[in-house]
Amino acid sequence: MHLHVYETVALHPRPNSVLLVHGSVSSGPIWQRWQTLLAEGGWSSIALDLRGHGASDPVDLSDVGMDDYLEDVRRVARTLPAPPVVLGWSMGGLLALRFAEVAPSAACIALAPSPPARVRNPDVEIRRGVFDASEYGITSLDPEQQRGMPDLDIEARQLALRSLSLDSRRARDERSAGVPVARIAVPLLLIIGGSDRQFRPATYDQFPFEADRLFVPEASHWGLVLSRQALDFMKGPVVAWLARVTPAA
Repeated sequence: MHLHVYETVALHPRPNSVLLVHGSVSSGPIWQRWQTLLAEGGWSSIALDLRGHGASDPVDLSDVGMDDYLEDVRRVARTLPAPPVVLGWSMGGLLALRFAEVAPSAACIALAPSPPARVRNPDVEIRRGVFDASEYGITSLDPEQQRGMPDLDIEARQLALRSLSLDSRRARDERSAGVPVARIAVPLLLIIGGSDRQFRPATYDQFPFEADRLFVPEASHWGLVLSRQALDFMKGPVVAWLARVTPAA
């Protein structure tokens, strides 16, 4: 099974690349602006399309679970010369936390992650099937009609809409039931959007791991990956944090 990746190489790269993991119903191209930000700060990066998303091989998503997506991240990480910094958004943020728990990594950045659990709730039904972005309120491909992207310019909205994909209902139900993460032993940065309506800031009041935090005022859920204002706000703190917690050579 082919997993497509999008690589950006910094002019004078640090030894650890940043491995970028997209969220539900999206794909790797959403990281385009982040990859530019990271390269300007000296960090090469690789964004993957999870199986059945973007340019990766199509699969029957109806029975794909979170462990399958985690294996995709691990497969790409094994091609890298050094343990990566894993950075994920939304569902990808939860995958980043799981990766940091079970695989060699230099650090972890969780960008508005789906909340991790201590235990799984056995009462939540796990269903097969697929769903699309309409379940997150995206019911039109008109960039002017995106209420959930108030801080994105038209170019960013178009990029977000082009990135859309079907996704696995099984994986979504598994997140609803709770995907347990026991411990994170590497440096962890939690980034929260002040105007995120999918995972409001209070979602992380009981975040179960010790983490540095970066609060991004006015950033929506999509804004954390594509808003120029949010990226300008995050660039300095994120690059400084990475330099502080990872070796220079």
